Amino acid sequence: MNAPTAPRASTAPRAVRRTARKLTVDALIRDAAKQFSGKEAVIDPGERLTYRRLDTSTLELAAVLVDAGIGIGTRVSLLMPNSARWVQLSLALTRIGAVLVPLSTLLKARELHAQLATARVEVLITVEEFRGHRYLDALAEWLDRESLPTGGERLLEPELPALRSAWTPDELFAAAHPVATEAGESPATRLAPVVDALGAAVTPADHLVTIFTSGSSGTPKGVNHSHESALFAVQSGQEARRVGPDSRLYLPMPFFWVGGFGAGILSALSAGATLVTEEMPTAESTLNLIVSERITLFRGWPDQAVSVAALAAETGADLSSIADGSLPALLPPELRPAPGTRANIFGMTESFGPYCGYRADLNMPESARGSCGKPFPGIEVRIADKVTGTPLGPGEPGEIQLRGRRILQGICGRTREDVFTADGFYPTGDLGQFDDDGFLFYLGRSDDMFKVSGATVYPSEVQAALRAIDGVDAAFVTSVPGPNGPRVGAAVVSTSGVTPESLRSSAKNLLSSFKVPSVWLVVSSADEIPRGGTGKVLANDLRDLLIAAE
Repeated sequence: MNAPTAPRASTAPRAVRRTARKLTVDALIRDAAKQFSGKEAVIDPGERLTYRRLDTSTLELAAVLVDAGIGIGTRVSLLMPNSARWVQLSLALTRIGAVLVPLSTLLKARELHAQLATARVEVLITVEEFRGHRYLDALAEWLDRESLPTGGERLLEPELPALRSAWTPDELFAAAHPVATEAGESPATRLAPVVDALGAAVTPADHLVTIFTSGSSGTPKGVNHSHESALFAVQSGQEARRVGPDSRLYLPMPFFWVGGFGAGILSALSAGATLVTEEMPTAESTLNLIVSERITLFRGWPDQAVSVAALAAETGADLSSIADGSLPALLPPELRPAPGTRANIFGMTESFGPYCGYRADLNMPESARGSCGKPFPGIEVRIADKVTGTPLGPGEPGEIQLRGRRILQGICGRTREDVFTADGFYPTGDLGQFDDDGFLFYLGRSDDMFKVSGATVYPSEVQAALRAIDGVDAAFVTSVPGPNGPRVGAAVVSTSGVTPESLRSSAKNLLSSFKVPSVWLVVSSADEIPRGGTGKVLANDLRDLLIAAE
């Protein structure tokens, strides 16, 4: 697996190209195709697309979609694993003003039905099977039907009145390149003027995407974003995330999540970068991609980076292309930042990804360590009393509230009054505080904090302290019920032989006594920590795990 040695990539991307003439997906693709024509845009293990081909192929697919009756405002769900095809279909839909509704590949029939109904999806594009999930078969069974036809056949389903048809990706790609007819016309040839007109008619304010939250702290919400809010959000964080035209960005996060669609597809497209992804990452497959594609930015999961780094050390694989700003485990020892020195870039689906951060390749001032950095341009962040709504000053903890161009349009099934404050802020439900220099410190979810002997414990604060202990790879904290009230529980990932006793001793030097965990679980792999489909830790399942370990 050894590859020729190459100089380590620069950590500073070239100046990012000018912003597209307007903030719409169609304008962005046309702009990128002109500037980066022959450059690779998207790579998966079975496909390579240049920016020129990304432009032409999405126009061809757009024509097929128009032929199927899809246009501005049509709500279309995409249910398939990460691939170049996912990128092509999502961009083809959004170029012509359709509303993309990406769905998790982990959904069960009941959940799939609920999200299709909530978002009032009109067209479903789904693979027939993935990792044992047969989505249409399961949905048909849930609806007490023999089957649900694809190929655009009209669906009449009283429980899903908005849903009118279903397609497989194979059917749509085949339709984009039909066997020549007597007229010799493909949909792309016949409908090119219509596709161009639709792309030109889409405005930045038009609805781009409905993305469902993970639901790790409640029922998943369908969050609506416009072309402008999504693209502005991506572009405002580009410099901090160090994504530029020279970047070769590896991102395995599912595209149905804002971290995949926004920080992956749209981020690469906005910067003129090359996006590399894969359907089902393993340590071996990911390492092969890093080496063969000369990846410069690794934006996977921390435990994934640890596994890949261990395999690279074992096999002697060359990781010299990886630049600072990637996950630390993949960097050589001399480039690895000390714990807490880099910003915990922070965001949410409602802000279309990170709204706060710091340059990913630079250490923050010592006083700001452990923070999320500072708000990005175009976002107004305030800390307010959760009950009264009164704005709070530096050093005062309260609810994080957001306002600005990148904030969601709304949430499916909720009124504006349900979603925003009277002065237009979105109450996130997250707790935080600013320091005197404007750095934001995240304190956890308002429904995650708990009291021990009358004193407030913020799980994120305890986690950050535990992660600073030698030998700790990761730490996860939640409340655990006890005979005298809630206790602090911690699950620690370590391969260095730490024990609950050694952890407790170290924690006493870092935390007030009431914050020191009294319930401990040490595991050797992050795979033992319960997570949802987007990688978020499931607090209730973590609590059950800690209770069982007592």
